[in-house]
Amino acid sequence: MASSSDPAARTRGYIPPQNDEERRLMKRAEELCRVAEGRSIPRYTGFLSDREQMLAEAACHKAGCEDFRFWGGFEGAERRVLCVEPPDAWQEEPTACLRMQTYDGGTKLPTHRDYLGSLLGLGLDRACIGDLLQDPGDAAVFYAVVLADKAEFITANFSSAGHSPVHVEVCNELPPHLIEGPARELHEATVSALRADAVLAAMMHTSRTKAAEYIAAGRVEVNHLPLRAAHEAMYAADIITVRGIGRFRLAEIGGKSKKDRQFISFYQY
Repeated sequence: MASSSDPAARTRGYIPPQNDEERRLMKRAEELCRVAEGRSIPRYTGFLSDREQMLAEAACHKAGCEDFRFWGGFEGAERRVLCVEPPDAWQEEPTACLRMQTYDGGTKLPTHRDYLGSLLGLGLDRACIGDLLQDPGDAAVFYAVVLADKAEFITANFSSAGHSPVHVEVCNELPPHLIEGPARELHEATVSALRADAVLAAMMHTSRTKAAEYIAAGRVEVNHLPLRAAHEAMYAADIITVRGIGRFRLAEIGGKSKKDRQFISFYQY
């Protein structure tokens, strides 16, 4: 693929908080930085989405804090905890891994939605639960990354997902084959413009009219924010979620073809 002549212009800049909830998140992250550095003690949030991690990182920089990291139980985790850990502070492990298996002989095994719904049904907040991963070698087994201080409660109270009984136990780490995950194919396409409807149409192999209908119906998010108009520009590393369809990541924006069409490459999740 031809490379872009102006890569900086192809990267989306920082998007400030869009509502009171996002502003509260940033204030909380700033306060955690002040407490951690002022008292030399580690401080942690719950699990944050991609968008929340961006805001938390900006808040740490605003507070002048450099002693922070994000951790989701394994490298490559999507949902991660903000860990503010001053150099002289003791270290804690903020996350724990759970292995969940159903022995039900039925034909319909619990899905990701079933496990998440049942965990939230225990009265847990979504911030207590990180990534949920199905074992590719055994569809009856799921792994969950949770906040360490919630692991004992979950193992004692979690007994079923969907309509199936489930056995839960704490495990030291996730299996290597699970962490590696499936190899994702890099797709390539050309678009007439870097408008949202054009890029989404190429990713979904549909028409721009149909893509615009998804956007108008409020079914599309970019980086966890609602996409408001079909003409909005797309940038490299954007994550596009289409409710009921799936998720895509715009990996790279290249140069232009002889017909003046823009090269793009993307992953589908």
